[in-house]
Parts: sequence; C-alpha cells; structure tokens
Amino acid sequence: MKGSASKARIRYTFVLTLTIVFLLLSILAPVLMPNDPNHASLADAKQAPSERYPWGTDWLGRCVLSRVLAGAPVSIFSALVIVGLTLMAGSVVGITCGYFGGKVDAVLMRIVDVFLAFPGMVLALAVAGMLGKGLNNAVIALVATGWPPYARLMRSQVLTLKEENFIHAAKLNGQTTVSILFLHILPNALRPVVVTAFLSIGGTILSLSGLSFLGLGPQPPMSEWGSMLSDGRGLMQQYPWMVIYPGMAILLASILFNLLGDSVRDVLDPHDSINIFQKTKRKRNP
Repeated sequence: MKGSASKARIRYTFVLTLTIVFLLLSILAPVLMPNDPNHASLADAKQAPSERYPWGTDWLGRCVLSRVLAGAPVSIFSALVIVGLTLMAGSVVGITCGYFGGKVDAVLMRIVDVFLAFPGMVLALAVAGMLGKGLNNAVIALVATGWPPYARLMRSQVLTLKEENFIHAAKLNGQTTVSILFLHILPNALRPVVVTAFLSIGGTILSLSGLSFLGLGPQPPMSEWGSMLSDGRGLMQQYPWMVIYPGMAILLASILFNLLGDSVRDVLDPHDSINIFQKTKRKRNP
C-alpha cells in the first residue's frame, strides 16, 4: 500500500509540474508571441507555416501561433474562474441543505433536480443565448448551470458528517453553528468536492470553447481557442493549420487538467481511486 501511495505522489508531482509549466506559458504568452495576434494583413492571409509565421496565418493574415498563445490565458484562467465560482456556490447551497434540512433543503434540492434533469451544455447555451455574446456572459452562463453537482455532493457529505460523534461533542461544548460549520464540517467535507472540481477543469475548458465555437464566447479581436476553430472550420481542408493548432491546445489542456484531477484524487484518497487510463479500483488491505 505504501508503494501505491508513493507512486501516486510521484505521478501527482510530475503532472503538477507539467500543469505549472503550462500555466506559466499562459502567463508569459504576451512575451512569447512572435507577432501581434490581432494584426491583420491580407497580403499574408492563409500562409503555410514558415520562419516568420511558425504555425501559419489565418484567413485575415493573423499569426496562428500568436493567437493560440494569446488565447491560452483566456481559455484556461476563465475555466479556473468558472470552476472556482461553481465550487463556492454549490458548496454554500449544499452546506445549507445538508445541515439545516427542512423546507430549505426540500426547495433547494428540487431546484438542483431541475438543473440536473437537463444536459449542462444545453442549459448553458440557453442562458448564454439570453444574456448575449461575450466572455463575461459565457462565464456567467457556465457558472449558473454548473453549481448543482457540487451542491448535491456537498449536501451528501454534510448529511453524513453532522451525525458524527465529534459534531455532537462540539454542540455539547456550546460551539456556535458557524463555528461547527467552518471548523468541523467544511474541512472534512471539502476533499471529494475539491477533487471533483479539479476533474471538471478540463470539461469546463471544452464547454467554454464550445460556446465560443458557436459565437457566444469572447468576441473579436479577442483570441480564444474555440473561436479560432470556428473561424477556420470552413477552410479546414485547404488550410488545416488554422484548426489543428487551436484544437491541439484544447486537447492538451483538457488532458493535462484531467490527469491533474486524477492525480489529486489518488493523493487525497490513495485507497479508493480509479486511474483514467487504468480502469481498476484499488481495494483496501484487510
């Protein structure tokens, strides 16, 4: 068992290092860009990869490499903000429902059930369509439709924890409800919720790119990977580099954050984890 935990930590360290490097590249994107990502030159339009344009140019003559780098912080950090906000909103609702129960729990859980009855992306499309185009509206749409799973998971954790002996002891000691929630329940309930949040980052990047692909995300001249795919989809056969590189960026970011979430799960709960490549469940030693 010690060997499994050690391997999990080594894998976690390796994946975390790759993720940090990826985030640093996103932060340093303005320095690394070889050209102005918004500079259009019809004379340079649709050029194949060359020394001046390593990844070629798009239909307006803009450098694809520069636009992919410029789109990295937009796609990645927007996804992190979305996951953070959905985690906080869902946790607040879940703690409220799980600890206090009663009519509040019944009403809020029915709202959660309504949200979970529909595919999340469909709801996000509907909300984004009502709010209008733009990065901020896309973020609001994904946050507004992404919190219910966290609420249900947090509620289940709180329902279990509030019956534990140490919670009853805290009540007998005269601790306030706020103290019990923040000092005893929340720290013990957060672990599975945080793991779920890490695992959802990759999917959030895909969702944001999907909204951008449909024209509901960041608007020109802002660079975003999904909008780059949308711009180049009609020219994909003749000029494949317009979609290959932003597509590879989306794929790499999604895989990397999924691996990070998988590694975080292994580290936080090495006895009960499933590797996304090895679909085998490790059992506890008797």
